[in-house]
Amino acid sequence: MSPSHAAPRRTVPGLEEPRALPEPEVAERTLTSGLRVVAVRRGTVPLVELRLRIPFAGAAAGADVPVSAVLANTLLSGTDAHTNVELAAELQKIGGGLSVGVDPDRLVVSGNTLSDGLGRLLEILNEVLSSATYPEREVRTEGDRLADRIQIAFSQPGQAVRRALLRRVYGSHPYAVETPEPDEVRAIESSAVQALHAERVLPVGSVLVLVGNIEPAATLDLVENALGGWSPTGSAHRTPPTPPLTVGPLLLVDRPGSVQSSLRMALPALPRAHADYAAFQLANLIFGGYFSSRLVENIREDKGYTYSPHSSVDHSAAGSLTLVSADVATEVTAPAMLEIQYELGRMATLPPTAEELEQARQYAIGTLALSVSSQAGLAGMLIALAGTGLDLSWLAEHPIRLAKVTLDEVAAAAASHLAPSGGVTVVLGDAGLVAGPLGALGAVERS
Repeated sequence: MSPSHAAPRRTVPGLEEPRALPEPEVAERTLTSGLRVVAVRRGTVPLVELRLRIPFAGAAAGADVPVSAVLANTLLSGTDAHTNVELAAELQKIGGGLSVGVDPDRLVVSGNTLSDGLGRLLEILNEVLSSATYPEREVRTEGDRLADRIQIAFSQPGQAVRRALLRRVYGSHPYAVETPEPDEVRAIESSAVQALHAERVLPVGSVLVLVGNIEPAATLDLVENALGGWSPTGSAHRTPPTPPLTVGPLLLVDRPGSVQSSLRMALPALPRAHADYAAFQLANLIFGGYFSSRLVENIREDKGYTYSPHSSVDHSAAGSLTLVSADVATEVTAPAMLEIQYELGRMATLPPTAEELEQARQYAIGTLALSVSSQAGLAGMLIALAGTGLDLSWLAEHPIRLAKVTLDEVAAAAASHLAPSGGVTVVLGDAGLVAGPLGALGAVERS
């Protein structure tokens, strides 16, 4: 294109001042059964998103994980009134769906429907919660399928190194085991699943979030009428406090013949409810939490050791962790680990620049707004916040907290929580090739 026909240059508008996210119309009620219901109006499309969080913590690592996993996969396998095929047909009639997931903290039922089908969706949910039958044939079939998927997952390096890291960090705590062994899953019978359902699928302590094209106050009445049959008695199962991180030698998990090493490090983190969380969140972003971070610049862009190094904060009901990860070629395992330790040390001892802080700040505020821009995103965020006692007000005000964070506050958060001396490290790789170089950086324990 010749200069005379080129489009005129436009000045890129400046970023607006951060402001609180708008709070939508919301209504909340705790039913006599103990179920807390939060209804939020977001009428962008004629749909409703549903999220139900049921406390589901076990007493020890691995004790109930196989049964919990099978329960999540068979909760929708039939009720006193309908088979699994009939349940699916009823959901199709209202343009809806339900799915179930479980972790060491919670059982989560997720669903959606056209707005005019919400009443029927709630009736089906009540039926499942109150009278799921767990037919033996379905339990066996789904157990075998789940065991096969777990077997495949366990063969992957990422899953293997995560399992080793969780056991190293949590010991006998329930968080130490998030995925059961395949043989344990195959051995589960219907009677065990039914017993666990009766013990833990309870309204007390549970939270139901509904987001969509609804009238919040009227929706609370709808929920109370529909879920009136779900009222078993019992106590909510809470996750016990996590143990403090015990720093020890680097744990090297042998994977003979591997051409890559998987590096993982766990560091202490602040929960969302903490007064200094905004500063800590920005410190983590600057270190390794997004593509413009120091860690990415160092070991991806500068040295080419790995494609996607990353640092993320894992929030659970009983505590939070910073997880650092990188997958690198075997020959650069020790150099990559050295650079990770270097960047953590630099983060903990040298304040970030003003430019680094502003870039991370805008990223954090923008991605938060984007993550809750849809009905599903807002419902997912609210149910995650509910697990730690937070609500819509935290979400609305967090952008303002991020906007006020200073360089000194970020430096203090990094010094307290990102120092490499406080990390627990696990490496999965060919021990015969990487043990020696890693030993030059510090003590190594092999498993």
